[in-house]
Amino acid sequence: MTANVQIIERDGVPEYAVTPYEEYEELVRLSEQMRDIRAYDAAMADAGETVPHAVIQRLVNGDSPLRVWREYRALTQAALAQKAGIDKTYLSQIETGRKQGSVAALGRLAFALSVDVDDLIDPGMLDGLERTD
Repeated sequence: MTANVQIIERDGVPEYAVTPYEEYEELVRLSEQMRDIRAYDAAMADAGETVPHAVIQRLVNGDSPLRVWREYRALTQAALAQKAGIDKTYLSQIETGRKQGSVAALGRLAFALSVDVDDLIDPGMLDGLERTD
């Protein structure tokens, strides 16, 4: 880019810069690239957890989210139940879909597994529910 810029002053203070349109377009393009680079850098600096493809594939294939996350965290049902403060039988029933699990139990399980509650909800559990909004 050339320094083909005209500065317009008001009361001796620079107020406007006039530049050829091609140079203006180049500045806009570079500015957009810089925003993209900053957004990328911010995303890469996020210390969020990465999850192996195999785990995601199991979730997509419809495996029990609770079982997938429990096994990924290398916990037995007994160990997770103890860590979450719920009965092992109740945990087993939630994993197999025989029970949905209370909000409180799912919250304790999510905390014990270091995931969000919605990560444990099997989409099939929502069948038949109506939206209220």
